[in-house]
Parts: sequence; C-alpha cells; structure tokens
Amino acid sequence: MSNSADSPERPGRSLRWRPVRVLTAAVFALAGLIFVTSFLAAKGTNLRTDASLLRLSDLIEERSHKNAVLDENAAGLRHQVDTLAARDDGSTKAQDARLRALENAAGTTETSGPGLSVTLNDAPPNAQAAPGYPEPQANDLVIHQQDLQAVVNALWLGGAKGIKVMDQRLISTSAVRCVGNTLILQGRVYSPPYKITAVGDRDKLNKALADSPAIQNYRLYVKAYGLGWKVDEHKAVTLPGYSGTVDLHYAKPVS
Repeated sequence: MSNSADSPERPGRSLRWRPVRVLTAAVFALAGLIFVTSFLAAKGTNLRTDASLLRLSDLIEERSHKNAVLDENAAGLRHQVDTLAARDDGSTKAQDARLRALENAAGTTETSGPGLSVTLNDAPPNAQAAPGYPEPQANDLVIHQQDLQAVVNALWLGGAKGIKVMDQRLISTSAVRCVGNTLILQGRVYSPPYKITAVGDRDKLNKALADSPAIQNYRLYVKAYGLGWKVDEHKAVTLPGYSGTVDLHYAKPVS
C-alpha cells in the first residue's frame, strides 16, 4: 500500500503549474490564434500584396461611375415627369408659385446668382513646416471631413441660397463624408482638390468664412504646412438641381 502523500489523486489538492509552463502555453495559444485569424482574413491570399486593395479601388471607381450615369438618367426622367405634370395639373397660379418656392428651398431646381467658390487641397508631396512650426504628421497634410463640413456650414450660415460640392447639389439630407483621403458624396467618390460653390451675397459669405473658428484653425495649417485654400468670387454662377432620391429613410416629416 503506497504512502498517501505520493498518491496522484490526493483529495483537496489543486493543480499547480509552474510560471514557465504557464507562459509557454500562453505563447503557443496566442500564436495559434494569430495563425487562425490571419488565415480567415486572407482566405488563401497573400496579405502583403496590394492586389486586393487595387481591386477594391477599381470596384469603388466603377460603382461611382455607374452612380453618376444613374443620376443623369434620373434627372432626365424627372424632367420629363415635371414637363408632363405641368401641362395640365389643374393647379392655380398661387399653388404653382408655392410649389416653385418649395422646390427652390429643397434644392431640386436649378438656381443662379452671384456667389463664390472655395477650393481645398492636400499639401504638396514635399511639404515642409514653415519656420516656427513643428514637423508635420501625415494627418496634417491632407483634407479631412471636418474641413469640408466647416466650409459648408459657414456658407449656410452666411445665407447661401444653394451649395454644391464638386458637381453635386447639396440638400437637407446630404452627408459630406470622407474615407481616407477621398470624399464620398451621395454614392459617388471624389479625390482632392475639393471645390465647394455657393450662391448668395458674396460679402456675407466671405464674412461667414472669416468668422468660422473651424476655418480659422484650418488656415493655420495652410500657413504652417501648405494645405490648399482658395476663394474665387463669381458675379454669376449656376447650381444644378439635386437629381437623386428625396425619399426619407431615417426620418419622417412633422405633420
């Protein structure tokens, strides 16, 4: 009969691992997790190649082009519908005037008048810090979503009657979003330089731009690192009507 102290199943005894064994087991477990994660992410492809990224970029460009074509087709069809509806809609002149006013406010019709345009651009590839400023980080040299939003918000605050970004008219549901160094606007993709054009009183628009704290901060980076900033005034400029869908998906009009 063996000594109870030598028994492998001594009651009440807990299994104790040496620290080295615990560390070794943890390392192998982590390595296995990394291998499995890498395999699932790669799905048999080489993660170090850029081929997949290139294919994604090509797909985005293709979808953006298709969206542009669909926008043009939708605009043409809407014009035909409006023309047919205007032939004999049974409305009064007052009702027609009210409808035109609503269309202008919604941004679905063309609008013209004096205005200005603001162009934002990334810093040059060889950009260096101006004397007295720290060396730039990568994020200091590119246009960000908040920069575009700052200009759009300032122009609205300055009384703009209409705004377009690049070649698209903005409406109340438009979202100016950036992914990386590209702008995604209403299903289409744009690269810098970005041009924002507004119709309105040029003095008020300029003042709104000058008074915006966000734009004042942006212009510090213009001075320090060479980000692009250009304002052009126009005696007359025409903005296209918004041609996309105006259906609400995440909100409902107040009755």
